[in-house]
Amino acid sequence: MQRKYYFEDFALGDVRDIEGPVVTKEEIIEFASRFDPQYYHVDEAAAEHSPYGGLIASGWHTVCLCMRVMCDRYLLNAATLGSPGMEHIRWLHPVRPGDRLRIKLTVLEAKISRTKPDRGSILHGWEVFNQDNRLVMTMEGYGIFSRRQHGPAT
Repeated sequence: MQRKYYFEDFALGDVRDIEGPVVTKEEIIEFASRFDPQYYHVDEAAAEHSPYGGLIASGWHTVCLCMRVMCDRYLLNAATLGSPGMEHIRWLHPVRPGDRLRIKLTVLEAKISRTKPDRGSILHGWEVFNQDNRLVMTMEGYGIFSRRQHGPAT
């Protein structure tokens, strides 16, 4: 299957701005009820008396929302071979019902594999903002991508 994005399409320093979803109260409660049932994620009345002053999304929900956006916007049309992981996840500001997320991806590193020259790894820096341009989350994530054409590893 021909893909649109390959390793070569990610140059060091490239930046992509990707519009994300509006986060709803129902989604916050549903996700947290299953995976992170702390009171400030699932109980709107109790959350009013929390340090956050209201209902907030689980940080893990924010990570998952961003992953879905990445899949929809380009990973499903990329020659991706998976990811060895994410690092340095930081939740910097609460995500609240009604927030619209935006992801800024920056290519921090691009390396051709020494042992498998048909692929390379890309390290993306993720910055996630709300509609007020407030930075709500940062993380770094690796992706392995096939190369369009390959020669010896360098």
